[in-house]
Amino acid sequence: MPPILEINPNYIMQIMRQSLRMMAQQMTRLGLMSVLTLLITFSWITPAWSAGLMSPLLLSSLAQGNAITDPSAILRYALPIDNDAVRKLQDSLEDISNHIRAKRWPAIKKDVRAANLTLTLKEDKILAGVPVDRQDQAQTLLAQIKADLGDLETATEAKDKDQVITVRQSALTAIGDLEALMVTDFPFAIPDEYANLPQLKGRATVAMETSQGPLTIVVDGYSAPINGGNFVDLVQRKFYDGLPFIRSEDFFVTQAGDPDGPEVGFIDPKTKAYRAIPLEIKVREDEAPIYGMTLEEAGLYLPELALPFNAYGAIALARPETEPNGGSSQFFFFKFDTELTPPGFNLMDGRYSVFGYVVEGKETLNKLSEGDKIISAKVVEGADNLING
Repeated sequence: MPPILEINPNYIMQIMRQSLRMMAQQMTRLGLMSVLTLLITFSWITPAWSAGLMSPLLLSSLAQGNAITDPSAILRYALPIDNDAVRKLQDSLEDISNHIRAKRWPAIKKDVRAANLTLTLKEDKILAGVPVDRQDQAQTLLAQIKADLGDLETATEAKDKDQVITVRQSALTAIGDLEALMVTDFPFAIPDEYANLPQLKGRATVAMETSQGPLTIVVDGYSAPINGGNFVDLVQRKFYDGLPFIRSEDFFVTQAGDPDGPEVGFIDPKTKAYRAIPLEIKVREDEAPIYGMTLEEAGLYLPELALPFNAYGAIALARPETEPNGGSSQFFFFKFDTELTPPGFNLMDGRYSVFGYVVEGKETLNKLSEGDKIISAKVVEGADNLING
């Protein structure tokens, strides 16, 4: 069974140094921290690590800003589009999640007004990002968004929290569908060395039935076409049907995909060989993923990732610690407790390939334990996006 996480102390120190530099720069601009204070802080942290006292609280200091924890929101932002107007509309509605729990109604009203203003002033720019043959669908979605914004304004005035949550979600779903219409071509070329592997040129939805209940998984081939393609291909082959969950740790991971017998991955019946899948990590602003190496090995620290481990239910490829390209069929669901450790760039990001998220079935995932089984898994949407190498 490939191990999930063995931490390199040098990697942690590099991240901490960069994080502290960023914190120091920001706080210096605010007049709140001196270089002397930074040195004192760093001298405290270094012995703590050396003594093996790294705690969730300390690791949480690596979190950057208001990290997005909603898997559907992460997937919306990961779509390969370039339309500032629709992103501004989306941003306003996404921001409501930062205020609704505390019922900060003035801030919510501001977000709703901003969304209405964007849609009023920039509707033409939004539509300009949609191909001509999809304009009718876009117009229908825009009409729904306008109606939702009207209902959202009414619910906000009434301070109806439940209604705000419901209508906001409806509007964001429509915005996500609108953004999906803007995607035309696959955004980058797969490296030749991986062209023989399955590739997911788009997205797919997988319905997985487990002994504890159903899970719905969205697999994102725009950001992880090889890892996503491998998973969808194995689902199509019914490889996972009947396999047990071999590891489950509260607030960490639940792992599956180890076949019966001595093999630890998928043996391709055509080649009779172990199908090895490369590490594949996309930094958000980059056109294509980084392949075959961790971000530590690439010399990148604290980048913003297209598919981060921010959300409960991120699904990623398991692999041997010493072999970035050694993954195959085994995968894990990440279920870190965001209340204990605030999300942001954490020690999983940049070391394992996220290729999708559980968008329905959080309660099921929370109940899964070692020995539970995958009863079945099937692709219910996006199967035509799979290309076998």
